[in-house]
Amino acid sequence: MDQLAPALHDLVARWPDPARRHFLAARGIILDVSETAQIGPLDESLKWGQPAWRPRRPRTGVTLRLDWSDKTPDRLMAFVDCKTDLADQMSTRFPGKFHNDGRRALAFDLKDPLPDDAIAQLAQLAFTYYRLKT
Repeated sequence: MDQLAPALHDLVARWPDPARRHFLAARGIILDVSETAQIGPLDESLKWGQPAWRPRRPRTGVTLRLDWSDKTPDRLMAFVDCKTDLADQMSTRFPGKFHNDGRRALAFDLKDPLPDDAIAQLAQLAFTYYRLKT
């Protein structure tokens, strides 16, 4: 978990191994998307106590958060801004690939392989949300 900010490292270090592995893999995809899609640097921080990423450039995209909780111990959760249609877009693009509340939360089962393609598309859609709206 090198290169994680201390607050993120301390949080994720307390998670069970499957959640930590899925998180680190998803984080790697998120950071790769930021580079390959020419989004620019991301701010990585804790938002609402959850690891979060957002483009530094204003009006580029929205925040993407990941979290694990003992309330849903078998899932890694991704959260997007509820004022967007991103969760709905993901349902259309990847039907049945993960649990989706259709509004802001996407849940990935820890027993299944992480859907790399879905994570990559979610990150790209989130980080370019305002670019795509114009």
